[in-house]
Amino acid sequence: MKLLRYGEAGSERPGLLDADGTIRDLSAHVTDIAGKALDPASLETLSKLDPKSLPPVSGNPRIGACVAGTGKFICIGLNYSDHAAETGATVPPEPIIFMKASSAIVGPDDDVLIPRGSVKTDWEVELGVVIGRKAKYVTEAEALNYVAGYCVAHDVSERAFQAERQGQWTKGKSCDTFGPIGPWLVTKDEVQDPQNIPMWLKVNGKTMQNGSTRTMVYGVAYLVSYLSQFMSLHPGDIISTGTPPGVGLGMKPPVFLKPGDVVELGIEGLGMQKQTFKADL
Repeated sequence: MKLLRYGEAGSERPGLLDADGTIRDLSAHVTDIAGKALDPASLETLSKLDPKSLPPVSGNPRIGACVAGTGKFICIGLNYSDHAAETGATVPPEPIIFMKASSAIVGPDDDVLIPRGSVKTDWEVELGVVIGRKAKYVTEAEALNYVAGYCVAHDVSERAFQAERQGQWTKGKSCDTFGPIGPWLVTKDEVQDPQNIPMWLKVNGKTMQNGSTRTMVYGVAYLVSYLSQFMSLHPGDIISTGTPPGVGLGMKPPVFLKPGDVVELGIEGLGMQKQTFKADL
């Protein structure tokens, strides 16, 4: 299934994308794409619905973030061997973990605001993993049983805030609108192998990133298991699993985003995003 949330920001309704690309309203069956709705039993119930029996949504509504109620937005740094190489970094012996504020989450096509004082706003297409049920001390072999599905995540970053302002990376990752998610939560049964998915990103029509989850250092199952050793993962938590090469920081000379730039990105089978970058006045 491709689950989504549509409507004005703060008033989104749950929906499902049918095989014809029509949004169908799920409000009669779940209150939101969040919490218990992400449990395997709930997802199985939803999968048995005939999409054509659900009310179609008219017009062209805004698409919101594909999951609500996210308590933790966990990111993995330098998790692609080829991305680590382009930045001159060494592949870490264990996953690098940092948090992105959940207040950064926006819809896939919402405007992204370049924060005041920014000089190095950058792009990163990433595979997002959405947790479906509580995971604590799970093994790698059972880890995917705790995953509800996958989505496109854009880990927008301000590199000066991240690396030149002392402390941890979080302040360069958590600015308002720096976490576009969606358009869809694609349930895991539709993703045959999360470690073999092409992904791409363009800036003003020019391809900057063209990679694949094949080059991830630590795969999805490993990451879910690893993180669950340190913290409980809850329904709606998002793991953003790292980015392939082609970020602005890695260019020679570096290239960063400015107001008016348009970024498009996508992951095969998971949909596309498109954002216009604007100054946060």
